[in-house]
Amino acid sequence: MALRADRGALRIQSMQFTLLKSKIHRAAVTGASLDYEGSLTVSADLAELVGLIPYEKILVSNLNNGERFETYAIFGEARRGIIELNGATAHLGKIGDRLTIMSFARYTPEEAALHAPRISLLNEKNEVVRYEGCDSAPSLRIVNE
Repeated sequence: MALRADRGALRIQSMQFTLLKSKIHRAAVTGASLDYEGSLTVSADLAELVGLIPYEKILVSNLNNGERFETYAIFGEARRGIIELNGATAHLGKIGDRLTIMSFARYTPEEAALHAPRISLLNEKNEVVRYEGCDSAPSLRIVNE
């Protein structure tokens, strides 16, 4: 908590917390393109489900090799299960690797107290098997593993 002296009295300045906003867990890499200029392609329906927007900064962790990297999300064709490593990130994984894709946002203490991240868990075909988050999730078919 930041404190500042103001005419002899201490005032609490505005504070923000950086919290998980969106997470796609166990996404399977479906392609890699070294010649693309960069980013991670995610099927639009999977990205929208967790509240990602095009060109949003993301943190990606590769569950197979331990690599972690930052890039930005671009949307691929919906309902295709596309997860593609583009540009330099194509060196950080291979087809079939499982990724966790995360984005974060800043919240005031009041907002943080009410915040719940939007999280989806995918199977090996990049189908949603579990979803947690806001009550108004888009209509996606959730399959059993």
